[in-house]
Amino acid sequence: MTDFSSAAFKRELKQLIIDECDKDISPDDIGDDDKLVRGSLDLDSLDVLQICMAIKNRYGVRIEGSSTARKVMVSTNTLAAFIASERA
Repeated sequence: MTDFSSAAFKRELKQLIIDECDKDISPDDIGDDDKLVRGSLDLDSLDVLQICMAIKNRYGVRIEGSSTARKVMVSTNTLAAFIASERA
């Protein structure tokens, strides 16, 4: 069973974000509390949609609606917490 609060899981999420958004950085360059949207990654709504689809495919968790996506995609920590709560 996956520990959704572990550093390894958060690193996996960061790699997923990097891959889906075609960013040329390392997961180590993203802090757990760094803003994902309008932060240093400069993610836009299309990036968020791609990440949401990848999370559904990989973890079976749906992030529905733009208001939910805005709340969930604040940081790696909020994204990991949402996935953990949905998988519980």
